[in-house]
Amino acid sequence: MHVRELIKGMDAIIPDGVSIQDFAIVTDTNNKTAKKILDVFIKNDIGKFDGDTVYFELGDKIKAAFLIIENGEQIEQVSEHLDWKDFEGLVAQILEEKGFATMKNMILTKPRMEIDVVGINHGIAMLIDCKHWKKLSQSSLNTIVEKQIKRVKHYVSKTNEAIAVPVIVTLYHEQINFINRVPIVPVQQLSSFIDEFYGNLDKVNTIEK
Repeated sequence: MHVRELIKGMDAIIPDGVSIQDFAIVTDTNNKTAKKILDVFIKNDIGKFDGDTVYFELGDKIKAAFLIIENGEQIEQVSEHLDWKDFEGLVAQILEEKGFATMKNMILTKPRMEIDVVGINHGIAMLIDCKHWKKLSQSSLNTIVEKQIKRVKHYVSKTNEAIAVPVIVTLYHEQINFINRVPIVPVQQLSSFIDEFYGNLDKVNTIEK
């Protein structure tokens, strides 16, 4: 099974029942190939057969993304088949695998602000703005960073004994860079960024009361 066929299979993963025939139509394959893709998914605990119908659960698309990445595909190629909710889920799952407690789409009030993903570990919160866009200009990044700093300051003002770090995670950037000491992290480097996070706290914008 070629990894690119598995990527096609991601597009047909919906939290509901889908027949092999419909799966083949969505993936633009034949029934035989569709069945092979589904067999790989199910073998890896992604979906369940009930007769000729496969039932997927919320989160199975993210599990498929990680399976495909583990089989050698680049994260950015896989991420193209994720929408913004999937992308946030991917970021949250990477954090969780590193031991972080996470929350998605946190709403702050007065004024109302939304934080895409919050990850907390060892008393430090990483507040992430996920940008599922293909290209980001320098001026756009500057604006994004300014807004995220405001969100983090608002979060800290509402949270007891909070220490928080603003982070931007993007889909299309080649390397980690910093704007006002706020890290701009390509999603394919997020795992290694988290591994080095605590050792590099002096290099990032740490906001606390």
